[in-house]
Amino acid sequence: MHLVYPAVLSALLFCTGLYGVLARRNAILLLMSVELMLAAVSLNLVAFDVWLRDEVHSGQVFTLFLIALAAAEIGIGLAIVLLVYRQRGTSAVDRLTELRERDGEEAADDDRERDGDRERDDAGNGNREENTVT
Repeated sequence: MHLVYPAVLSALLFCTGLYGVLARRNAILLLMSVELMLAAVSLNLVAFDVWLRDEVHSGQVFTLFLIALAAAEIGIGLAIVLLVYRQRGTSAVDRLTELRERDGEEAADDDRERDGDRERDDAGNGNREENTVT
């Protein structure tokens, strides 16, 4: 078996995944791009294992560990993305600025602003309920 074919395919997969990581802003597409990169690495490990005719098949063993790692990564990653989407209403990575560390004054200002928004929402909901009751 020629090593060139799987190596070129692996390089194309890895470059596609790298482009997806660098260009995408959606968290789910980011996770899919990371999975593409891990698939490219797995393909490379198996191809070099076959090409070197390793008696222990260490490339295939590493690929199994990599598949288990990728499954755990996608499970935890999707759980985090779903949690962020429920709380913020978006999965766009560039809009998730509230996850960064803030100074004490910035956090207090944001909390006061958020509390004011909640009070306005509660007052608005109360008026709507009174108007709709017949």
